[in-house]
Amino acid sequence: MKKRHPIEALIEEGEHQQLDFKFEVSDSKKIARTLSAFANTDGGRLLIGVKDNGVIAGVRSEEEYYMIEAASTMYTRPSVPFEAKRWQVCGKTVLEIYIAPGGDKPYMAPDKEDKYKAYIRVQDENILANEVLIFSWQKKNKENGTLLKISKPVERLFAWLETHTYINIHQFCRVGHVNYYTARNILSDLMAINALQYQVIDKRIVYQRVETT
Repeated sequence: MKKRHPIEALIEEGEHQQLDFKFEVSDSKKIARTLSAFANTDGGRLLIGVKDNGVIAGVRSEEEYYMIEAASTMYTRPSVPFEAKRWQVCGKTVLEIYIAPGGDKPYMAPDKEDKYKAYIRVQDENILANEVLIFSWQKKNKENGTLLKISKPVERLFAWLETHTYINIHQFCRVGHVNYYTARNILSDLMAINALQYQVIDKRIVYQRVETT
């Protein structure tokens, strides 16, 4: 029995949070958003020369690699490192790009108006990270850590989460009796100390407790 090529096994998984297919790379800025999303989330792989339906079309030129390199060095801030491998599959070349989860979040890339934004990977899509996530990443990177005061709004938040699976920022404004900016700061503090984690439900970012074992 013929052994399956490792790239064919990957393709069979279909696109998901850690895997994206690209028929070709024609826009370094656009691919930079995918690099940003992978680095800001769980890492992932790009398979260049593979159509959305999983058909292997093959990489058409050396230019594909240089477009990825430009995306990494010119259009992500800070630069998103990557590893590249070339595979021969069924007589065609597939370029595999691996992006590890980043240690220097947030990684930013230009949107359609060339404004630098942070992206996260949700299933097979890249969506914009919100201010809470960006603030929490920045706070995690601080050498002196994050000081959190256990205030009434924090107590109200965790009381709510005793009976609800998650909360969004607008709900927290109401439950905690705080304005948006205070809610943003408290949620990002709690994320930074790993007391809360985010989930994406219907493309909306919500927050839930981190369960301790």
